[in-house]
Amino acid sequence: MKIKEMRDLNTDDLNEKEGSFVKELFKLRFRHAAGQLDSTSALKQVRRDIARVKTVLREKEDSK
Repeated sequence: MKIKEMRDLNTDDLNEKEGSFVKELFKLRFRHAAGQLDSTSALKQVRRDIARVKTVLREKEDSK
């Protein structure tokens, strides 16, 4: 997900996105540990998405 798309979302939607990314990261880590993950780049991408969401949430918090 792009940062511009995230900035258009409200705080509740961003919190939902963060939760879904955290769940996805857990599933990917589990699959990686079991040796069933084909591409480890998915882990990196989801971690970056979580960081982007947290950054946008912080920006919105600071602007209030």
